[in-house]
Amino acid sequence: MAMDITFILRTLTPIVEALEQLTVPYHIGGSVASSLYGEFRPTQDVDIVADMQLAHVRLFVRLLEGDYYVVEDSVRDAIRRRSSFNLISNETFMKVDVFIPKSRAFDQDAVRSLRRQPLMKGGREFVLASPENMIVNKLEWYEMGGQVSDRQWNDLLGILKRQGAKLDLVYLDRWAAALGVSNLLERALQEVGLRHR
Repeated sequence: MAMDITFILRTLTPIVEALEQLTVPYHIGGSVASSLYGEFRPTQDVDIVADMQLAHVRLFVRLLEGDYYVVEDSVRDAIRRRSSFNLISNETFMKVDVFIPKSRAFDQDAVRSLRRQPLMKGGREFVLASPENMIVNKLEWYEMGGQVSDRQWNDLLGILKRQGAKLDLVYLDRWAAALGVSNLLERALQEVGLRHR
C-alpha cells in the first residue's frame, strides 16, 4: 500500500490545496475512502466530490494546468450539468474524477457526516466521506450496475467488516430505504454477521 498511497497523495494533494485555496467544500470518496475504511485494493483513479461554482473555474484551472491535463470547458460543463470532470496528473498519470454534488437529500445530508483524517500515519488531513456514506454509495452503485460488480460488493463488505459495531445502523437503514436498496443492505449485513434474521 505504501507505494500506491504515495502516488495517490502526490496526485491528490495539489488538487485539494487548490480547492482549499478557493474555499470550495470537498470530500474524498471512491476506492481511496473505501480502502481506508475497509480492505485495501489498488486503484488507478481518485474520486473527489467538490461543490465548485462557475466563479471558481478559471483560477482552479490556472492553479493546476501546469501539472495536470485539465480542460476548462469540461469543468464548466460539469458544473452546469451537476455531473463530473477529470484531471490527469502529468507526474503520476493517475486520473482524478471530480463530481459536482447532486442536490438530492442524501447527497446534502452526507456533508453533515464528513470527517477529517490523514490517508497515512503522520500525513496531512483530508476531508473524507463517512464509512456509512460510502456503504450507501456502494449499495447504490451495485444496484445501478445490475448487481454484478464484485468490486463494489467486496468494497462495501470490507467496510462493514472493519467498521462493525462503530457503524450507525439507523443512518444506514434510513438512507437504504430512501434510495431503494434496503434488501441489499440486509443481505450485506447478514453476510458479515452484523444482523441476523
